[in-house]
Amino acid sequence: MNLKYRPLVAIVLTGIWVNASEFFRNEVLLKDLWVNHYKSLGLVFPSAPLNAAMWVAWGFLFAIAIYALSRRFGLLHTALLSWLTGFVLMWVATWNLGVLPPSLLLYAVPLSLLEAFVGSYIAVRAAPR
Repeated sequence: MNLKYRPLVAIVLTGIWVNASEFFRNEVLLKDLWVNHYKSLGLVFPSAPLNAAMWVAWGFLFAIAIYALSRRFGLLHTALLSWLTGFVLMWVATWNLGVLPPSLLLYAVPLSLLEAFVGSYIAVRAAPR
């Protein structure tokens, strides 16, 4: 593979993984939990196509962040730093807005750690330093 395309390939592959992982976790495993939690707050869970598009954009932005971190750090540090910046900060913000269902974290923490680690692994392997 041409070396100049490796960063793009790493970001695209990582973005595909992140978005697939997010879709599986939030649309297949935890959708009912989200919908019921929002309903208990008197809200409707935002699931319009524009919301989905924004989450896909988030996934690719997260992939860019993972790739950037992987240029400076090793696999484990990249995974942990990306998890902290991508997920922990998002949970703090959604908790602050009052829309984070706390029971979600029982599933989200281990699955998001896996997501960040695999995403980091993809970035490191697809575009070695």
